[in-house]
Amino acid sequence: MKNGVVPVQVRLLVPTAAGCSVFVGNDEKVFVIQVEPQMGMVINMFMHDQPKERPLTHDLIQSVFKGFSISVDRVLITELRNGTYYARLFLQQQNEVARKIVEIDARPSDCIALATAQKKPIFVAHALFEQVDDMSAILEQIKETGSESE
Repeated sequence: MKNGVVPVQVRLLVPTAAGCSVFVGNDEKVFVIQVEPQMGMVINMFMHDQPKERPLTHDLIQSVFKGFSISVDRVLITELRNGTYYARLFLQQQNEVARKIVEIDARPSDCIALATAQKKPIFVAHALFEQVDDMSAILEQIKETGSESE
């Protein structure tokens, strides 16, 4: 653990009647963040490097970032309040003179999509990681029954 954060990865996406369950975690614990169906599709496309006929919103954002020499540095899922997860997107702008890091409040789904697209790290605040229920057994059960999203 570094600076009160825990590194995690997207472990699985599972479509649900109300959207998409994003299983996030590591070997110690896995938890679920519910996202809109469209966001689940976007994250899945980035995870599998699927080509798109036309740029999606996150592709547009990445093009703007590229034009200004900005990249995602990391993502931090910070807290769970009233059933809603919160996250911070850390952006880096670097040129021959200086390096600047900017921290932005953003939805975890957008953060996960951008981090996945740019192959950047995702972290969870240690306090949040301790708070969430471990869904590892459910993840394994889904994998065994073959109900996962590909």
